[in-house]
Amino acid sequence: MTKHPKEESTVLIVKPDGVKRGLVGEIISRIERRGLKIIALCMIWPTRENIDDHYPKDEAWIKRVGEKTLVTYEKYGLNAKAEFGSEDPLAIGKEVRSWQLDFLTSGPVVKMVVKGVHARDMVRKLIGATMPALAELGSIRGDFSVDSAAAANRDKRAVYNLVHASETEAEFENEKQLWFTDDEIHDYERSEDKTIGV
Repeated sequence: MTKHPKEESTVLIVKPDGVKRGLVGEIISRIERRGLKIIALCMIWPTRENIDDHYPKDEAWIKRVGEKTLVTYEKYGLNAKAEFGSEDPLAIGKEVRSWQLDFLTSGPVVKMVVKGVHARDMVRKLIGATMPALAELGSIRGDFSVDSAAAANRDKRAVYNLVHASETEAEFENEKQLWFTDDEIHDYERSEDKTIGV
């Protein structure tokens, strides 16, 4: 039997750029004003091992990252071979994944578990499209970041997109296990739960 929609949860991580820019409070405020509840919250400085386990290591996923990068290069008329020394999607994907590891270990992050009605969809709507330059105004990325894959790739770094959120139930379960212990998660009833459906 599937969970009730109000029992859905997602892992949200405010990345080092979001922490360094002082946006943690704004992000939390938007989540709570939406009627979602934060049931776990902690600031840590991740190790490379934390982040290495967070991002998939299978070649198919890494190759897709490389393929997306090649599409971005083609769209903006950039020369992938000149910048990466290769047009092999797997080789490019490995390099881009490495930039992610560098970025997410460059400073503290704030990790949280958010729960509520369709929490994953709601949080992803709140944070906006992965590429900030394409994110809707009114979303966290749309309001506070203008970065793009093309700019990041040219600078040989990760995209500065402020936050990460689990996309699927399987991703959530994996990330919850990686980032939290059971005693760090505290469910509770908000005073308005009965009026907003949580």
